[in-house]
Amino acid sequence: MHELPVTESILDITLRHAKTHNATKVTDIYLVIGDWSSIIDDSVQFHWDILSDGTIAKGANLHFERIPVELFCLDCSQTYTPTDRELICPKCDGVRVKVMKGDEFNIDSIEIET
Repeated sequence: MHELPVTESILDITLRHAKTHNATKVTDIYLVIGDWSSIIDDSVQFHWDILSDGTIAKGANLHFERIPVELFCLDCSQTYTPTDRELICPKCDGVRVKVMKGDEFNIDSIEIET
């Protein structure tokens, strides 16, 4: 159920920025979500439809861009995409890795009408 507070944050940020730009309506919100962020798109959409009701963001389209996981091996400097959340480096079998991509969660852009 962590999508509820996440969606509340999306709405708060959206409305704050919309107000700053004198928006009369929010039409689209573009979200960037890493595959390891554990955010479920459908759940965010469900909460959005309820939470945005009665605001200028009601009916805004949520666009979800998924970012695949990319890891960097600290032992051999290999960059790779893990399979099934396997962290072991395919080049050297190292386990000291750094997440380079895939844990993102942010609002990329908001489209409004003024």
